[in-house]
Amino acid sequence: MMVKTPNMYCLVKGASEGRTRLNAFDKALLEAGVGDTNLMRMSSILPPAAEQIQVSDLVLPKGGLIPLAYAAIDSTTPGGMISAAIAVGIPEDDNEPGVIMEFEDHAPLKTVEDIVRQMVVDGFEYRNRKLKEIKSIGIEHNVVQCASVFAAAVLWYK
Repeated sequence: MMVKTPNMYCLVKGASEGRTRLNAFDKALLEAGVGDTNLMRMSSILPPAAEQIQVSDLVLPKGGLIPLAYAAIDSTTPGGMISAAIAVGIPEDDNEPGVIMEFEDHAPLKTVEDIVRQMVVDGFEYRNRKLKEIKSIGIEHNVVQCASVFAAAVLWYK
């Protein structure tokens, strides 16, 4: 099977409460705009020269197999905090691939986002690649009863 290499990506996020952990996760996916697709979790490489698009420009086929890298966490501890973040490192050289890192924790978003951004810096360092910029997105949620948070880099093509 020949698979087309994605040439665009979109950063999405969602958080939700649900009756069960899976229901909370499913509702977080819907909030992020990917809930009616089949997620194909992938390792964390951004194709060379991939273009970032906005969520409003992302049109995914319902039921489609969608490649993405994501961070997700859930909790059933009322009053607890959960956060998920994803960061994309863009290389200086458009011919080189970028790096996508994901992180989630029972911690404030600032902590989680600082960690995931440093993970990108580290990934570029050990690849001996020059980093042009980091783009990130994250979400935190104070658990009411049963909650999930989700942050992802969705890869797609025109």
